[in-house]
Amino acid sequence: MTEILRTKRLIIQPISIADAAFIYTLVNTDAWKRFIGDRHVNTLDDAISYIDRVMENPATDFKVVRRLEDQCRVGIVTLIKRTYLPHHDIGFAFLPLYAGMGYAYEAAYALMEDVKNDPAHTHILATTVPGNERSIHLLEKLGLKFRDTLSLNGEKLLLYRRRF
Repeated sequence: MTEILRTKRLIIQPISIADAAFIYTLVNTDAWKRFIGDRHVNTLDDAISYIDRVMENPATDFKVVRRLEDQCRVGIVTLIKRTYLPHHDIGFAFLPLYAGMGYAYEAAYALMEDVKNDPAHTHILATTVPGNERSIHLLEKLGLKFRDTLSLNGEKLLLYRRRF
């Protein structure tokens, strides 16, 4: 997998401690808490600890998405190998200010294009909670198809899949 990805408008690079203030803001948005969950990041130090845990986990690949024009951080795209799924799970989250601008699609598409050439990635999966219409729409636009409903820790998740 390529370390840094570039698109026409974006640069997508691995998360670092320098992203702590951005992560603090992102994980405390209403959408993150509603659709992803509270990560208990209540201070900048909590954000640094969260990033440390992400960076130390070999099953996670978090990338920060920045606008090329001004390096402004707008969101994240992730690939996570979850223990309950047979293939990597793609995820994305963007600040509300940048919703509806096509950044999430552009970044997620670039990440998928990068991994589809890796023989280890024959499929890409995604999970979302029912009612997360924006996420569902984006997953379908990316070519993922609904496959199943999962129950995880009492929570219902929709499972989407795309074969490469």
